[in-house]
Amino acid sequence: MATPEGWAQGGSGSVCLAFDQLRDVIESQEELIHQLRNVMVLQDENFVSKEEFQAVEKQLVEEKAAHAKTKVLLAKEEEKLQFALGEIEVLSKQLEKEKLAFEKALSTVKSRALQESSKKDQLITKCNEIESHIIKQEDILNGKENEIKELQQVISQQKQIFRNHMSDFRIQKQQENYMAQVLAQKHKKVSGTCQARSHQRPREK
Repeated sequence: MATPEGWAQGGSGSVCLAFDQLRDVIESQEELIHQLRNVMVLQDENFVSKEEFQAVEKQLVEEKAAHAKTKVLLAKEEEKLQFALGEIEVLSKQLEKEKLAFEKALSTVKSRALQESSKKDQLITKCNEIESHIIKQEDILNGKENEIKELQQVISQQKQIFRNHMSDFRIQKQQENYMAQVLAQKHKKVSGTCQARSHQRPREK
């Protein structure tokens, strides 16, 4: 959209100020023209000189020309003002659209941030639960390891006791075998002696 000449430098504030100033000038000029007309009427009634009349008439013409020029300037300033108001309306609508888009985007970002924060909290809670579960499992494993160590000690002791018993049993068995052998040998000797005596008794008769 093209900007009228002189509008970009002054802005809407300067246009309104110039517009008000021109309106005041026009009102002053109209008042002066009215006064000059009254003077001309009075001069006509009082039969003023031609020179005075021409001077007043010239001043009136000049004032009319200035008044017309001021009206032209006022029309231009009014055009600038209308153009500025149109631009302001367009910019206001565009700003309102951008504001709505920004608020929508901000709401989306906030919603995502809340969702991410909720997910983060859920993950932290889940991690804490997993960590607590792992700690419990480690405690259980440590307890099981201690039980295994105790069982291993008991088994080791039982094995040692068993070895000792087996050793004692072997010794006892060896002793029993030895005693059995000794007794068997004694029994043989006794039996042999008895048989010898039984053979000798008939010969003595």
